[in-house]
Amino acid sequence: MRAISGLWRWRHNPLRRGTDLAEAWVGLVALSLILVVGPVIGALVGGTAEDALMRSVREQRESRHLVTATVVRKLDRSPLDADPETASGRELRSRVLADWTAPDGTARHGTATAPLQTPHPGDHFTLWTDQRGRMVTRPLDSATATTHAVLAGFGAALLTAGVVEGGRQLLVWRMVRRRYARWDQAWDRAGPDWGRTGTGS
Repeated sequence: MRAISGLWRWRHNPLRRGTDLAEAWVGLVALSLILVVGPVIGALVGGTAEDALMRSVREQRESRHLVTATVVRKLDRSPLDADPETASGRELRSRVLADWTAPDGTARHGTATAPLQTPHPGDHFTLWTDQRGRMVTRPLDSATATTHAVLAGFGAALLTAGVVEGGRQLLVWRMVRRRYARWDQAWDRAGPDWGRTGTGS
């Protein structure tokens, strides 16, 4: 808005300098780029990120499987941990020795984390594995992928606005420096005779 008001204010002002009008035009162009180019870049980056993340979601859903495991025994000296993948982060988990069957039918046996506060032999719980029964993390869900894509697009739009504003400030700074340099040259040309015109000296 300051760029628009600046252009209007200097439009027919007899004291207008070329640099004043140039600064106003630079501000107007920067504002236009922020309002037009920024959202476009944000939408493109967000769309690209969403496509890539959704492909990852589909691939993980195809390659990761939820299987049921059976507790063999609780491992000693294994403190309870909070599950980082739960929404509240408060679900207690215990390390146990467990048996489970892989999606390809292979029997698996090993250490796992169970969402059980006091696991007992024979208790059942679910865990995510790949096709061969190796434990993997929970697959990415669509809602999380969309959220990440929106954040990526928003960040790209903000970055674009920052770059444009930085470029505007750099241009204005160089204009002001050039203006001051011209003023110094004018003062040097005036020299010691400044203000003595008509004094008879």
